[in-house]
Amino acid sequence: MTVSSPEAVATARTRPDRPGITELRLAAFAVHRRVRFPLGPLTLVTGPSGSGKTVALRAYEALARLGGGAGLAEVFPDPTCVPETARPDAQRRRGFRIGCTVDGPEGPVRLDVAVQAEPELRIVGERLTAGGRILLETALRDPGRRSVQAAWHTGGSSAVTRGPLPDDRLGTALLPLRVAGRTDGERQVLAAAEQMVLALRSVYACSPSPRRMRAPAPVGPGRLLGGCDNLAEVLWRTRSECAHRYAHLVAAVRAGCSGPVADVSAEPLGDGTVRGLLDRGDGVRTPLGLLGDGELRYLALALVLLTGPGVLEVDQAGEVPQALQSLTVLADGFDHCLDARQAQELVRLAVRMCERGHIRLVGAVSDASWARGLPGVSVVDLRS
Repeated sequence: MTVSSPEAVATARTRPDRPGITELRLAAFAVHRRVRFPLGPLTLVTGPSGSGKTVALRAYEALARLGGGAGLAEVFPDPTCVPETARPDAQRRRGFRIGCTVDGPEGPVRLDVAVQAEPELRIVGERLTAGGRILLETALRDPGRRSVQAAWHTGGSSAVTRGPLPDDRLGTALLPLRVAGRTDGERQVLAAAEQMVLALRSVYACSPSPRRMRAPAPVGPGRLLGGCDNLAEVLWRTRSECAHRYAHLVAAVRAGCSGPVADVSAEPLGDGTVRGLLDRGDGVRTPLGLLGDGELRYLALALVLLTGPGVLEVDQAGEVPQALQSLTVLADGFDHCLDARQAQELVRLAVRMCERGHIRLVGAVSDASWARGLPGVSVVDLRS
């Protein structure tokens, strides 16, 4: 594995105001063993089919869902995360290990999780560290109990506090409910855990499906789904909410779609659905259903990059001001169906948005030759 554009990765190593994941670790996860993915504000993961691009994004999303409080069985409904070469131990146990590092106001905070997938799905070990100190450590002591033994840093009259935590939830996400914050040590634990959870929760995973975007979308809450099925409905909503940002969307679509584009609009059809349109000028309007797959994916991804948590179907941290949050977009097949011109236009847009600090992007691409050397873009190549 190689990483290009070291200056982009170095940018992520400064201490930002908004927490963000700067490294993803797959110690043993599906096709990956002992792999580290350095992540900058805009990272493209490339490699041939079967090299594990989608797997890496799936691991990132899994950590995000665990950070949001989801249960283990909900996040990992099947055992495909276990490496094929993993051999069961004497108790017939097999599993996988994943982790990440988040940088933010508290400095780098590291999380590592060991999951037993067989014979029962459970978290058997978790470690949260910062500043060279273990802040939380859990271990499975009694296989007959549905809990793990946890120890978190206290720094008061006793060095650590011990207690049970459920084995189907991420302990780091539960710490704010268990730690009182009475000592400096406990406050350090809470600050590190909250930084980790905030970075993990602020994730939007998407893979636009042109087939589903072609049909009129039912009127709903107006939050863009991961497959962008309801693209027309979200266009209808966002057009009236922020004219300035919508003008940027129209300009981006004009740069990436064929033919003239005077406007991007949507109209209700009277049956509870909305259809999207490209205004070509001179009264000509093209329904989105007539666009090519690449144009539809380009339009959807441009909308994702130009909007925010209030528009995307994402788990917002409502207790934290948006000015302190950074949304990470996970885009599987980022360049799928796009020509080189469209891909470059989309990445240029992503660079501009990432430079503002409120958004990060991790995209899986089949070929990154068109992106190498672009300022602000780091490339992780799984071919080596």
